[in-house]
Amino acid sequence: MPLPPTHLLYLHGFRSSPQSFKARRMAQAVAGLAHPPHWWCPQLPASPQQAMALIAQGIARWPTERMAVLGSSLGGFYAHVLARQIGCPLVLLNPAVHPARDLAAHIGEHPAWHDPAQRIHFDARFIDELRALEGTPSRAQPPTLALIAKGDEVLDWREMQAAYGHDQLRLIEGSDHALSDFDLYLPEVLGFLGWQT
Repeated sequence: MPLPPTHLLYLHGFRSSPQSFKARRMAQAVAGLAHPPHWWCPQLPASPQQAMALIAQGIARWPTERMAVLGSSLGGFYAHVLARQIGCPLVLLNPAVHPARDLAAHIGEHPAWHDPAQRIHFDARFIDELRALEGTPSRAQPPTLALIAKGDEVLDWREMQAAYGHDQLRLIEGSDHALSDFDLYLPEVLGFLGWQT
């Protein structure tokens, strides 16, 4: 069993925020551990290039051999790109597979999920930024746990399974894109990361 991480990064999805249900539940779960890790869940900018630059800057001094990353939806795509660069353990929650293709239909202004008064502008050039990230070569094969819901109403579970189901896979019957029943899977996520619950 690997040592649990001392640093834990959570990356939220498109139009989401650190106030997402899963991010808050994960933060609460690790805060209650005997040796809680350093937790960081940044508010990601709409620009994928800026988002990855923010992440890189934030973890620049982290011990990559003792960190782990979780990502949901678009954040899962970012987490996958990052983990395949540095080799850290990776947890994917209904991860986006082809965000450049899927988000091409979402160019323009959108309300933020957790604060509709906040607006998110998704620019057409961000599609090219996503394409560039999709072409990022891998340097490592990180240990991965993927939680994929067949009931996801946004992303195709078969596509997620084909792309990310090569390591440890929890294929969930039903549920939804937000993984509203995330509490059921928290012990499995914590156990995968090395914490006994």
